[in-house]
Amino acid sequence: MPDSIHKKTKNTWGIQRAKTTYGIAGWGNRYFDINDQGEVVAKVNQEGKAQSVSLMEIVQGMQDRELQMPVLLRIENILDQSICDINETFKKVIEKEKYQNIFRGVYPIKVNQQAQIVEEIAHFGKQYNHGFEVGSKPEMIAALASIESFDSLIICNGYKDQEFIELGLQAIKLGCQCFFVIETLTELPIIIERSKAMGIQPYIGVRVKMTSAVSGHWNSTSGDRSVFGLTASQLIQVVDTLKACDMLDRLQLLHCHLGSQIPSIGDIRGGVVEACRYYTDLSKEGAPLGYIDLGGGLAVDYTGAQSSSGQSRNYSLQEYCEDIVDTIKTTLSKEQLQHPVIITESGRATVAYTSILLFNILDVSQYEITEIPPAKVGEHELIQNMREILSYLKPQRVQECYNDAHFYRKEILELFKRGQIDLRMRAVAERLYLSILQKINGVLQTMCRIPAELKGLSESLADIYYGNFSLFQSLPDSWAIDQLFPIMPIHRLAEQPTRHAVLADITCDCDGKIERFIADHDYDATLPLHALKEGEEYYLGVFLVGAYQETLGDLHNLFGDTNVVSVRLNENSSFEFVKEVHGDTIADVLSYVEFEPKQMQSSFRNKVESAVRSGRISAKERQEIINTFNGSMQGYTYYERELLSVSDEVKQNKAKQDASAIFTEDKDIEGKALPKSAVAKYI
Repeated sequence: MPDSIHKKTKNTWGIQRAKTTYGIAGWGNRYFDINDQGEVVAKVNQEGKAQSVSLMEIVQGMQDRELQMPVLLRIENILDQSICDINETFKKVIEKEKYQNIFRGVYPIKVNQQAQIVEEIAHFGKQYNHGFEVGSKPEMIAALASIESFDSLIICNGYKDQEFIELGLQAIKLGCQCFFVIETLTELPIIIERSKAMGIQPYIGVRVKMTSAVSGHWNSTSGDRSVFGLTASQLIQVVDTLKACDMLDRLQLLHCHLGSQIPSIGDIRGGVVEACRYYTDLSKEGAPLGYIDLGGGLAVDYTGAQSSSGQSRNYSLQEYCEDIVDTIKTTLSKEQLQHPVIITESGRATVAYTSILLFNILDVSQYEITEIPPAKVGEHELIQNMREILSYLKPQRVQECYNDAHFYRKEILELFKRGQIDLRMRAVAERLYLSILQKINGVLQTMCRIPAELKGLSESLADIYYGNFSLFQSLPDSWAIDQLFPIMPIHRLAEQPTRHAVLADITCDCDGKIERFIADHDYDATLPLHALKEGEEYYLGVFLVGAYQETLGDLHNLFGDTNVVSVRLNENSSFEFVKEVHGDTIADVLSYVEFEPKQMQSSFRNKVESAVRSGRISAKERQEIINTFNGSMQGYTYYERELLSVSDEVKQNKAKQDASAIFTEDKDIEGKALPKSAVAKYI
């Protein structure tokens, strides 16, 4: 745990301090909190009443169902609440501002294409006629199969071939409001030709290239060099072509997209003003526009800082809706134009909160020496010099002590390379070096001004907690674009964390590490965590992972999809399991990379038979080996703990008690003294 936090929380740790340390009140957006037992709870409003369920209760339910970690937990009510909030807030603002039209939300399927997400949005969103935005034929198929109300909109973006357009026209024939948004001029002739050939009147929109540049990470969809949208001259070509074909009346929608995760409300307002100018001039050209689609951009406050930094936002949902409605109303009323239907494509803000990655900690590497190795007769001079550093360590000489320790360590490593000191001596030097650094770090915490070279020392001594997950599969944005997600323990929060750590996944990759964390509206290089307890699991949660992560995850080291569990919170703070989707088996992921599991089993069986013929193994051993191989093919790709029944736990605890009795004097089988850490290994 960072010493700065330790000093602030000394003797004052409690639930409120835990909330501040992990910033849950900021990024939790009322969906997450910590209860009096020190457990993270999920919270939703159920018929006007707040309901909350501990995530540890859900984890216990998973264990009862023999579901191994890691697990992607989805909470359906949170998804429903997000849809409700967007629609209800726009509705209230429209009524307040006396805006003369309505709001229609659409969900961009690309943000999370999982069937359970799409189907729940269609089902719950039916009451608001909440529709979909699609950018490909597969997404179009998913939308048409899932949508429950033909009053909901389907906005077709992306590049559209003849098959895509024919599919949309057939949907229109069924009664669906399916808009073809023209991205390139090559699409327009196909839309005109197929609609006339099929005798179906299309709904047409145009996407304009916005010159308003926005802040944030995902800003390349706006500005002059954006690859999306039509220029002013191309818009005129569309208008003239439709006029010539007597189809200008079909141009009913204007679409723009400033970017995703726009952190500044000023950028959004400026973009809406520009969109209204396009809307006004296209209307003057004779296009009977009635819809203005402002795309996405509604940000998620991942850090809880309420700032204009790229991973936060400096506005509320209320302000977002008010600025959009007010800007459109004011601008178009001046031009004496009817108010259009307002459409937004909020994807990230709709689904981010609904998903949580849960995983257990498998092991810890600690860079802390509790005891300095005792001196021995004949010890090398350089090691003696390292010992002497502690005798003159004080604030005034802290930089000197660090320099000396670093120099002696470097010299000792060179001697080891030349064979002039042995492995045991090097091990003593390493422990001494770490002990000195720990002592130096302790002195630094008493100093007002820390030397620049030593400011990162605390972080370099942080523990490494090894989590049972793949960064590349479950949190690809963390690796690819340094996206920050809130991470914290989901239990033991009534206890003060005593360790500071970074996280490593179980892939064999140096990039599989998280070294930047959200802390009290700011960033920190370490995460406050608790020391592991013998025989107890320690669970962490990564929050706000519902947008993009599942689709973008890859098979690094062939770690596949995790188990997925969906729950719904009920009245009286209870919950029910809605759906369980088991993660990829080893056979599954091997088939993804073009291995044929049956062929692999056959090939391995041949190797085993050859070993039998050569006398290397017996026929009985042959079957055991084959069974092990075949059984592994159906196993989970992640680290699996043995799930014990109650009777098994009783037996295991009895065995531990017996073993403890045997080794009460901390001696091994031969009677030699054991260090405390070794006792557990024997047990």
